[in-house]
Amino acid sequence: MSVKSFIVIASLAALSFTGGMSSAAAQTQPPARTRPHPRIEVNPRPLIHRRCADWYVLQYRPSGTVLFPEQHCWWVRG
Repeated sequence: MSVKSFIVIASLAALSFTGGMSSAAAQTQPPARTRPHPRIEVNPRPLIHRRCADWYVLQYRPSGTVLFPEQHCWWVRG
């Protein structure tokens, strides 16, 4: 066997071997992780607090009248 034919056979074997490895490696990879949703944090100054007012409202719906809670909040100094 000549050196030239040996190199051709060795290179073909190497290409077939690496092609098989890449497809096997692609099948064993874990699925991509999903990123968590970002959190919104509110850090007001120390002398500010949140005041809320809540009440009930009658809402007229096709199924009948419903008593529905509503709320409104705002930031207050002090």
